Amino acid sequence: MKLVFGILSLLFVLAAIAFVAKKQLQAADGSGAIGRAQEAGRKSRALPDQPAEARSPTAGVATLPEQARSMQERARDETSRALQQGADRNKRADEP
Repeated sequence: MKLVFGILSLLFVLAAIAFVAKKQLQAADGSGAIGRAQEAGRKSRALPDQPAEARSPTAGVATLPEQARSMQERARDETSRALQQGADRNKRADEP
């Protein structure tokens, strides 16, 4: 009985790892971004007054390194803003 539960547990863990790996690989190859870009491209084709570059399926889609850089910059900006707000709040609290 222990053997059966051990094997089932192992299969469950392997399935979970495979699921996470599949999601990571899909994110890394950009297939999700391409799908969103194609959808945006279909929507932009409905607007003929836009330039051809804006109607392309990959317009506005950042590569994975660009997305990572953007997230890092946003986190850095939000952190510095939060620290500044905290310093301003402390300064106001110290004033009589």
